[in-house]
Amino acid sequence: MAKNIEPRLKLISEYLKLEKSDNFVIPEYQRGYSWDITQCDKLWQDVETFIESETSDPYFFGTIIIDCSDDNKFSLIDGQQRTTTFLLLLKALLIRLKEVLDKFTKDDESEALEEGLKENRNKIIDVLYKVDVDDRTEILKKWDKVKGITILENKSINEQYKDELKLIVEAIDYTAAEKNAHKIPRKQKENKYTNHFRNFKYFYNKLCEKSESQLNKFARVFLGKCQIIEIRSWQVDQAITMFNSLNSTGMPLSDADIISAKLYYNAGDDKKHFNEQWENLNRLANELNARKVVNIDAILQQFMYVNRAVKKEYINNESVDVTTPGLRRYYTELKKELLIEPLELCGNLMKIALVWDKIKEFPIVKLLLKFNENVKLYLSGYLYRYEPDDISQEDVLEISECLLRLFTILELVDAGYSSKNFKTFLFSENIKLVVKDTAIDEIKEDFNNHISKNWTVINIKELIYEYDKNILVYLNEYLYAKSKGDDFDFAENVNIEHIMPASGRNIDTIRQDAGITDQDEFNSIVNKLGNKILLEESINKSLGREWFKTKKQTSVNNKSGYKDSKYAIAQALINFSNDTWGKDDIDTATKKAVERIVKFIFNKQDD
Repeated sequence: MAKNIEPRLKLISEYLKLEKSDNFVIPEYQRGYSWDITQCDKLWQDVETFIESETSDPYFFGTIIIDCSDDNKFSLIDGQQRTTTFLLLLKALLIRLKEVLDKFTKDDESEALEEGLKENRNKIIDVLYKVDVDDRTEILKKWDKVKGITILENKSINEQYKDELKLIVEAIDYTAAEKNAHKIPRKQKENKYTNHFRNFKYFYNKLCEKSESQLNKFARVFLGKCQIIEIRSWQVDQAITMFNSLNSTGMPLSDADIISAKLYYNAGDDKKHFNEQWENLNRLANELNARKVVNIDAILQQFMYVNRAVKKEYINNESVDVTTPGLRRYYTELKKELLIEPLELCGNLMKIALVWDKIKEFPIVKLLLKFNENVKLYLSGYLYRYEPDDISQEDVLEISECLLRLFTILELVDAGYSSKNFKTFLFSENIKLVVKDTAIDEIKEDFNNHISKNWTVINIKELIYEYDKNILVYLNEYLYAKSKGDDFDFAENVNIEHIMPASGRNIDTIRQDAGITDQDEFNSIVNKLGNKILLEESINKSLGREWFKTKKQTSVNNKSGYKDSKYAIAQALINFSNDTWGKDDIDTATKKAVERIVKFIFNKQDD
């Protein structure tokens, strides 16, 4: 009987280890490699947390679905982003292991460590280059022998840099990888690199922070305890069907499920009362989750942060330990006493949920939540000092702007939340956020000092000027409205409007009128901050690709335009002196946005 489907639980190192004639393949229809620092930082934190837990259980990274209908080709139906990222992490790890071993100082006590480092290095070489012992020995003598060895073939029509992973994997060291990596035209600093190289660099820098023994432990755990479920199918239609099914069904027990079961058991004679409280909590959490605010697991995590801050559990000899236990371990192992009084814990969790329910429509909160998921931990920690009914927009504004300034920098710099300038600072500051008698002025001063100490105005200006994503469009609109004394809010379905269109039937003529003759120049200009504003969805659909003159017109009543928008910058453009919007206008508007945002980040008051 022909093979049909084969699921297997594998270590990541086993999953990635192919025969010489085999290759992973990213099919033509798959999207390009889209993971960025945010996803890599989350993966890194997951592994670090798992290492800190010191559990004997393996760590599970989900299911990967492979079409094996072509001989020697493992087509990635689901899992191409993870597979590519695993390979980038392994390459960064290999380079660091080689660097450490090249400088290793031998003594009697370090012999075992050296052997461990070599063993992990050899395992990674075997994976990345599909070799045996003899081949590996030759590679270590002459690195050029890795050239031409392919572990993953990218056929995606959506991937602009199909050979980028191969170039990184072939490099002998970090310098060679950086030299060989593609540079995106008209991009500056870190923005000139592809996602492949930026993620590789992120992992390399994180690994550089580790001591020899820590590096060895990380490699041992990632290679020997991190797993996936590999599902091989020999029918492509079946593989795609499984992908759709696994992405729509099959919900494992959540941390909240496990914790609520233990609370129920501990409720004793109060089980009925507990059930009522938990159902009310769950109902509100589900409503908040539907609004993309928080879910029940997030509420449990936020209370863990509050409790750890109150007890100062992560402060050791004036240093800050930023490792965080998993929710399940924290509530069921480390802090079992929290589960002894189920009704009390329910009340604390409900307080956090009610805080979110009270503030969810505050404009500054909606803006803040556009940035990074981790910001919720510190906003809820600060607001826990209030009773939900007593919270006003004024109470929320100052702390939200403090957090907004720091998370704006995180949006700009090529670093993850877990880096010391973000997570370590916020962990330390969280004690002040949670403690009721810490004045907001003291907290604001801490943020002022931290930002001015670690970043310069010049550097942040450069990063904002090159910024081509969308989140800062919301911040720019907020700051502009604030400077004019206008109210600011935005609907969930608000659109990002390109003043000079990025595409459309008139785009060639519009580009020429704007003084842009080169496609590369157009691509580098059209997504700058000065060319983007917020605009109602209905208005944007009506005129999104029209001429600037049409967009800002005020005389035609039967056609929507900037005149009908509630957003301050759109309203200001109605009175713009010219009927064309060109590259000089975009540059001027971008520079104004840069000054506006920099002044906000560094808390500079108007002269």
